Amino acid sequence: MTALPEPPSHLLTVAEYAALGETEPGYTELQEGRILMSPSPTPEHNIASGELYVQLRAQAPDDFVVIQDIDIDLELTPADHPGFSRRPDMVVVSRAERQRVRKEGGILRASEVILVVEIVSPGSRRTDYMIKRDEYADARIPHYWIVDISEPVSLHALHHAGDFGYQETPAVTAEYSAIEPFPVKIQVDQLSERD
Repeated sequence: MTALPEPPSHLLTVAEYAALGETEPGYTELQEGRILMSPSPTPEHNIASGELYVQLRAQAPDDFVVIQDIDIDLELTPADHPGFSRRPDMVVVSRAERQRVRKEGGILRASEVILVVEIVSPGSRRTDYMIKRDEYADARIPHYWIVDISEPVSLHALHHAGDFGYQETPAVTAEYSAIEPFPVKIQVDQLSERD
């Protein structure tokens, strides 16, 4: 078992958080300068993520890239203030943003994310449906998908509606089809392993 690192003595900026590097076990996120620990995902979670990645990647336009399990700066506070960094299960971001990170360093910025995806686990239901929904809306990420792996597996698609935050469509359990953020069809009923 790995010992937990000493907690910081102050609230962290996103840059200070990013400089910490990876922690074990599980992963961390930053909420108002505080480090939050999350458990490692279950096999069912990873299967759903992998299946969704394959479907989404095949349909994403060439100027976008699909990335799993990556930190993003929500850009909710000035750079020198306690910050917010989340690690969604998946994002779709412009290739230009990926190249910026490769060239300059740092982490992805929410202003460049067009779609963020969270896969609900038993311990993340409230966080994914409420807390992250509000944070991603505040960050003005245009599209947020919540994939709930409870049977039947469902996809809740939300789109940003300005000052109203996210508007959502009814959950889909078979095929999800949309024209935004780009034309896409997701076979939701194939996101879980069938025994």
